[in-house]
Amino acid sequence: MNKPRLNLVVLISGSGTNLQAIIDAIAANKLHATIQAVISNRPDVKGLQRAQAANINAITLDHTQFENRAAFDQQLIQEIDLHQPDLVILAGFMRILTDEFVAHFNGRMLNIHPSLLPKFKGLNTHQRAIDAGVKQHGVTVHYVSNELDGGPLVLQAVIDANTNDTAESLQQRIHQQEHIIYPMAIEWVAQKRLEVIDQQVYLDKQRLEGPVKWINNQLVN
Repeated sequence: MNKPRLNLVVLISGSGTNLQAIIDAIAANKLHATIQAVISNRPDVKGLQRAQAANINAITLDHTQFENRAAFDQQLIQEIDLHQPDLVILAGFMRILTDEFVAHFNGRMLNIHPSLLPKFKGLNTHQRAIDAGVKQHGVTVHYVSNELDGGPLVLQAVIDANTNDTAESLQQRIHQQEHIIYPMAIEWVAQKRLEVIDQQVYLDKQRLEGPVKWINNQLVN
């Protein structure tokens, strides 16, 4: 008997490389999920082409056509709810979400951010990491809260920062890690291993004191 698959809606704003990693993980049977729809707030981005190539419903909801942020988010909620997702995946979705939107999908929305949160919230994380002279850098999967790049932390991939790194070289190496750990974390939800209760993350019924680490291609709890 086949286990029920996790229903996903993926939100994007650009090229959709993390979307592609999720599509590939599903195709390889490493992620037991179905993407019901991909929604972009920007028209004609490559991520929509990736969705179409995979025969996934690709939807544009152009934020510039709405009077304000609240109006856009309200319409986006309605569009997402049509597809009845178990989990909403932010994959390079470059929008600050309203409190109402976050509350509507509380405990059902994941984001990936290119830093070892809580360090370097916001933009330009790789250059800021270089400027700060950090020894390690990485990427974080977390549940979404009202705080920008906040919310309970789930999983972090950690890499060593080299003295000759540029923002571009760091970004390239971080992207490789993103494409590993995002499908991994989503699969934990699909297997009912991962949940968030009262802003606390539980993996296999055990409360995490901090995010699980992915270092040198292995998990460290």
